[in-house]
Amino acid sequence: MLHSPEAAAAPVLVCDPDPSVRRLLRAALGRRDRLNMMEADALESAYALAPHCMSAVVAIGPGGEGAITRLRSAGMKGALIVALGQGSVSGAVACMRAGADDVVLKPLKAEDVVERLLQGEPVRVERRRASREEARPASSGTGDFCGFLGRSAPMRALYERIQRVAASSAPVFVTGESGTGKELCAQAVHARSPRHGGPFVALNCGAIPRELMESEVFGHARGAFTGAVADRAGAAEIADGGTLFLDEIGEMDLALQTKLLRFLQDSKVRRIGEGHERQVDVRIVCATNRDPVEEVRAGRLREDLFYRLHVLEMHMPPLRERGDDVMLLAETFLARFAGEERRPMPRIGADAARVLQVRSWRGNVRELQNLMRRIVVLADGPAVPVHLALEGTDAEELGRFGSNLAGATPLPVEVAAVEPLALTERRAIERAIACFGGNIAAAAAALELSPSTLYRKRLAWQ
Repeated sequence: MLHSPEAAAAPVLVCDPDPSVRRLLRAALGRRDRLNMMEADALESAYALAPHCMSAVVAIGPGGEGAITRLRSAGMKGALIVALGQGSVSGAVACMRAGADDVVLKPLKAEDVVERLLQGEPVRVERRRASREEARPASSGTGDFCGFLGRSAPMRALYERIQRVAASSAPVFVTGESGTGKELCAQAVHARSPRHGGPFVALNCGAIPRELMESEVFGHARGAFTGAVADRAGAAEIADGGTLFLDEIGEMDLALQTKLLRFLQDSKVRRIGEGHERQVDVRIVCATNRDPVEEVRAGRLREDLFYRLHVLEMHMPPLRERGDDVMLLAETFLARFAGEERRPMPRIGADAARVLQVRSWRGNVRELQNLMRRIVVLADGPAVPVHLALEGTDAEELGRFGSNLAGATPLPVEVAAVEPLALTERRAIERAIACFGGNIAAAAAALELSPSTLYRKRLAWQ
């Protein structure tokens, strides 16, 4: 592989606390005539070196995606490969979404890492674009406003409110059901705010173990606890000059809520294990899919923290209240997934359209997105089959379809009566148990199943 003189002269940054890893990568780079390498044993050092390097291999811990954002903000424009000690699909997607070009797992294969690092720019750009498409929040589409897709009255009101709220520096509290796009709303507030040039750092308070949450928010000093092998900035510090988004705020431990309240009062961060504080300038946006007032009443959310955060409220409308947006989103997702799957885009006929418009959409845009992908994969003809449009509905919804789907082209009775196989199975099992007075063994024998199978299925329904 040939490299231009400019590429050969561009420094490569390797950040890893293990000196043997750095030595292996230096040797592998040397074999490719890339001798100009800078080393860092901690992220703090890497941030200082980032403006002077074109590409990097950086080791981070679980939930350390904020370090990627900070490296990019510091001037890292070229290939950025992240090395993880523990791997998961969600962790890899989070890293790619934060700005990484590739993710590798330890122990590293030095030659493989260098090969990925030196790949051509077009390949890296395409990989980054594809990973961002995969990680994009479910409610994004071609975009009528900051990634949102929708022109209904509730969405137009939301766009106007985002415009008004964005100009302020006050905390924002986003509420709404799961799948409505709360993180996308927080990103829109940031993008339209005077802080848009600063970092946007997101933390899901329900996805991080409680024992690690304080370190994720406020950071830690080297040696502060077992496993703290290097100084590490927390999300509040990384978001300095930008926006910190705390998703599912009600999941945060009460003791940490107290520390967060103190941070909101004085804007000072103290890393675990350090004796001094750091002044930061951060705007807080938080979100929950629960009723925050009920969370306060139940003691899961501190009342004083709630009132400190609940200054500017944003409520995400559920999909069932967005009218024609359902069809706009459905057609957009069909077009996207048909392209990804390299299949013809199915047409939404009148019968399928009526099904989509009267569904409850308890999973909101995320549920619609998943259904459209299944339809693209499973549809055999040029039109969306009604039975696939009905997939995932429950007994209550199916009961409503008979009266609500009347129109110029009524659904055939046999089609309207179709129900998911899992629901049919559950009905048969519950009917059998009732017939035998709750005797599981007798019901299992009549169904030609083992009693353990019935116990297992009933447990899964709880």
